[in-house]
Amino acid sequence: MRLDAPRIEPVDLDRLDADQRAALEPFLAPDTGVVGGKVGGGRVLNIFRTLAHAPKALTAFLGWGSYILSKRNALSARDREIVILRAGYNCRSGYEWTQHKRIGLDSGLSESEIERIKAGPDADGWTAIERAMLRATDELTGRHFVTDATWAALAPLGDKGRMDLVFTVGQYTQVSMILNSFGIQVEEGWEVDPDLRA
Repeated sequence: MRLDAPRIEPVDLDRLDADQRAALEPFLAPDTGVVGGKVGGGRVLNIFRTLAHAPKALTAFLGWGSYILSKRNALSARDREIVILRAGYNCRSGYEWTQHKRIGLDSGLSESEIERIKAGPDADGWTAIERAMLRATDELTGRHFVTDATWAALAPLGDKGRMDLVFTVGQYTQVSMILNSFGIQVEEGWEVDPDLRA
């Protein structure tokens, strides 16, 4: 967490205007189909309540995000969460890490693998393709470019998989910038990793 208080307060769900209500409708409906959009009892996450201040942007954001988190993404759910968690960690986004740690566990990552993501591509225990995905994530979040050597190491993903890796890291770098800069706070009851506290 970069900030310990929001710069932009989440909207009050009891005081939505028509555009905000329309943008948040996927979360207000009984079955959203959006990964991680609701917390117990249908509470809309702070990220979406904050982005509702710009409802048209939120609607566009949800469209692209639903591609990244869907089976249309060539990365498996597990591989996708490896790169999302690494991007969030590199961006020092406590909210992103906290949310996607839950999703990562549901996608087949173990607690020890999630902890190892912090150490990056050179940590022991990664397969060659996992190491390449982590290295690509580091290159994208650090230099905004995948080197030739890393691109070649990503060949088992195919062209679509390499594209989707770049799309995924780009999306979650943007999400981390949003969370960090707007001061979006974690949901009540969530514990932020000590390595990512403000």
